Amino acid sequence: MNAADGGRGTPGAPLRVFVIAGEKSGDELGARLIMALRQQTGGALEITGVGGEAMEGQGLSSLFAFSDIDVMGFLPVIARLPLVLRRIRETADAVVAARPDILVAIDSPDFTHRVARRVKARLPALPVVDYVSPTVWAWRPGRARKMRACFDRVLALLPFEPEAHRRLGGPVCDYVGHPLIERVSALRPSPDEALARESGPPSIVVLPGSRQSEISRLMPVFGETVAEIAREFPDAEFVLPAVTHLESRIRGLVANWPVKPRIVIGEAARFAAFRRARAALAASGTVTLELALSGAPMVVAYKVSAPEAALARRLVTAPSIVLPNLVLGENVIPELIQENCTASGFAAELAPLVRGGARREAQIEAFRRLDGLMMLPGGDTPGARAARMVIETARGRPG
Repeated sequence: MNAADGGRGTPGAPLRVFVIAGEKSGDELGARLIMALRQQTGGALEITGVGGEAMEGQGLSSLFAFSDIDVMGFLPVIARLPLVLRRIRETADAVVAARPDILVAIDSPDFTHRVARRVKARLPALPVVDYVSPTVWAWRPGRARKMRACFDRVLALLPFEPEAHRRLGGPVCDYVGHPLIERVSALRPSPDEALARESGPPSIVVLPGSRQSEISRLMPVFGETVAEIAREFPDAEFVLPAVTHLESRIRGLVANWPVKPRIVIGEAARFAAFRRARAALAASGTVTLELALSGAPMVVAYKVSAPEAALARRLVTAPSIVLPNLVLGENVIPELIQENCTASGFAAELAPLVRGGARREAQIEAFRRLDGLMMLPGGDTPGARAARMVIETARGRPG
């Protein structure tokens, strides 16, 4: 008898896990989860579900091509909507037919939560885990309570999320660690890099975002900011790590900047730039957590269309849009939003970070607290901790 039939697996039988992801980051989380599950079950594991190259590299045979649902942007989603809806139905049907011991939904709530709701309605005894909490702490907080109808447990990437779910009446939620904590050694400067960061000519990292809409809105004002900072710090070097798919677009926009940054491509080059950065100007996103873990002070920008901004003002409840601020519980990193995204505003906040002094030291001191807040005890990894909790939940011990 398996979990879907009201039991918790047959002793000695393989653990049967159905895993669904809907985008690249979830696929990578899923791959690490599968690897850890295999280690912790001694190989007594059967994996089925939906995933991409990373999960397939761990032995998953995806129900359908990952590209069917891995779409971003309003118009591409609308164009693909009939197919996505069909894949939701097919995935739910496949879970019900497979009768696994547990269903794990990884991020991509527009896809995975719809599958989970359909499955839970038909198999109410099946344990269902949501790996990556939706941002209920930032907007639409009512989602947390609604999640209790289809999820037995949430595995959170950010340490403040369990308390947010408790406060909002959501499912049981546990912090399992952000994937970045496994990359800390690649983000932290060597002694030589730390010396260059503090005493050499200032290196300033410019990060206009990883989406077309972000760079279209932020590149012009970032170019003006670079010119202003260069006037005050003429020996400064500006480094712009660009995502591969936007490289040509970024190079075209940089051609109009009065002061040209050095453009680098790839994760290794980006992390190297962070390790030497005296300061950074960055679009809001996960990159701010990378910078904070590397110890680089920053100013953060956020700018969206006027309709999106009007909606956000009504719906967003978080005290900050900057992830390190939320983890730290204080707004130590300045954030300039919408009409405040101006070159003069950015330069006024960025110059003291380059020059040194109280504002720079306040950020650096706050960043030193991140290890205590984010690292897992005993050298545990996020994948290993998530796997243990999946196994506990499948076996009826969710805590």
